[in-house]
Amino acid sequence: MSELATRRCKPCEGGVPALDLGAAAKLKEQLDGRWKWAREGKAIEAVFAFDNYYQTSAFVNAVVWIAHTSDHHPEISFGYKNCTVSYWTHAVNGLTENDFICAARIDALLA
Repeated sequence: MSELATRRCKPCEGGVPALDLGAAAKLKEQLDGRWKWAREGKAIEAVFAFDNYYQTSAFVNAVVWIAHTSDHHPEISFGYKNCTVSYWTHAVNGLTENDFICAARIDALLA
């Protein structure tokens, strides 16, 4: 598990700036390469592929548990053999450290 995955999310109600691209890029370097920029650099997104619906739904449930325990919630879409997870902090309309912490926790699921 990466050091990033061991950090705790901080409550974010807005009123703080989103990370600038340089700071976000440094955090993104700590994630699996599947995480790509989305929403013109205001979000990160990854696509996960599985062998069947059971594996996909188990993964989705694990991501939901991470979201619940971190109190930081992604956009999730999934089908029979794939799942797309998108993170950004809605309150700041951009990325915060919380997004990268949760993405790192998802990476740890598949390590």
